[in-house]
Amino acid sequence: MKGLPKLAKAATCEKLKAALLAHLKETEGHVTKLEQVFQSLAQKAKGKMCKTTVALLEDGGDIAGEFKGSPAINAALISAAQKVEHHEIATYGALHEWAVLLGNSQTASLLEEILGEEKAANATLTKLALDGTDKEAMGECSCKEDSETECSDRQPAKLRRSVRPAGLNRKRAPALV
Repeated sequence: MKGLPKLAKAATCEKLKAALLAHLKETEGHVTKLEQVFQSLAQKAKGKMCKTTVALLEDGGDIAGEFKGSPAINAALISAAQKVEHHEIATYGALHEWAVLLGNSQTASLLEEILGEEKAANATLTKLALDGTDKEAMGECSCKEDSETECSDRQPAKLRRSVRPAGLNRKRAPALV
């Protein structure tokens, strides 16, 4: 919940800011649902720091600093946010399946709701990337406010190896599964 406002603040795309802040509100709701999960298990909810999430969010902060002022800032922020979303999807997916296996339908239902929201947040980020931030990062303006001369003068941003826009037609590695 601390990382999303920082990513939103760094975003220059209003749609991205809005998506990140909307997901922050959902994340606050996740805390309530997780408290209900613990109650259903007759356990006390305890916060535990996830080192992976912290590392991914620190990377997001580094990316925000590295790309500040660059046309690639929004694409880079989407990449950072999606890394966190993918980790959350994997975690909530596993927890949901375990609840199903244990026959705890109340817990499974709550975890499935959270999982659905995480998947929806990831889909929103992908749509934002494909609808314009990737093109902007490559120097192709999708803004209607800019004049054609301003757009044609833009140079593609230099992307880090780990940050590549989702919509580029590049050769992908074969699936692992």
